Amino acid sequence: MARRVFFSFHYQRDIWRVNQIRNIPNVTGVAAAGWADASLWEESKKKGDAEIKKLIDNGLMNTSVTVVFIGYKTAGRKFINYEIEKSIERGNAIIGVKIHHLKNKDGETDPEGEVPAKLIAAGAKVYKYDNMQKLADWIEAAAKAAGK
Repeated sequence: MARRVFFSFHYQRDIWRVNQIRNIPNVTGVAAAGWADASLWEESKKKGDAEIKKLIDNGLMNTSVTVVFIGYKTAGRKFINYEIEKSIERGNAIIGVKIHHLKNKDGETDPEGEVPAKLIAAGAKVYKYDNMQKLADWIEAAAKAAGK
């Protein structure tokens, strides 16, 4: 069964890292605020926070699991926090996945970033990305544990 999953991440800093792992077997990844179309994200940014929140809310529709990809600068970003809050509100299973060790477009890795406090408060399991199969297994385990 394919899962519809919301991917939350620091767009500007980590899009390159997340794009390396977005095609996961049996998972339909749903962009955090315009993954599929960067122009939607840029346009919403110009219109303000309410428009970005609307994009996030729409992205969360019909999802059962949220994966928060944790890079060096993820913790404390307001839209990451909003995505975590909204995921919890809608009852999504939620996990954190560290991606700081994946290379960016310039072939560079980052230092390990802090786990967002809201993720810790939610009791979410946090993993370090290794491979797509493990990620798919973590998503499935979280969904089953949450009764999804």
